Amino acid sequence: MEVFGYRKLIAYQKAKEVVKRTYKLLKKFPSEERYAMCDQLRRASVSITSNIAEGINRYSVKDKSHFIEMSYGSLMEVSSQFEVAEELGYITTEERMSMDELVKDEARLLSGLQNSYKPSTD
Repeated sequence: MEVFGYRKLIAYQKAKEVVKRTYKLLKKFPSEERYAMCDQLRRASVSITSNIAEGINRYSVKDKSHFIEMSYGSLMEVSSQFEVAEELGYITTEERMSMDELVKDEARLLSGLQNSYKPSTD
């Protein structure tokens, strides 16, 4: 097993895009959100990449699958919080929609990764 093999995964690379986009958008948030929604969004977005890296390097399929599920949950957390941020006027509808597209791409990649751990029915 390659220690840094997770870096080659498209799902990991796309997850890093989610993190970078999140950090960029957080610069637009009001200062009173710095220790509330901003911290939560930072933790959730970084958790996506962290769980992919941790899961890929687990030995059991069950553990791998569990960490990919955790990544997916963090991705949905990011998505829901940006929806609220839009409603609060912290980001524009266009910015939220752009993030939604990135989230959909990442969700598809995580789903594919998750499916790769299921036994084949052949």
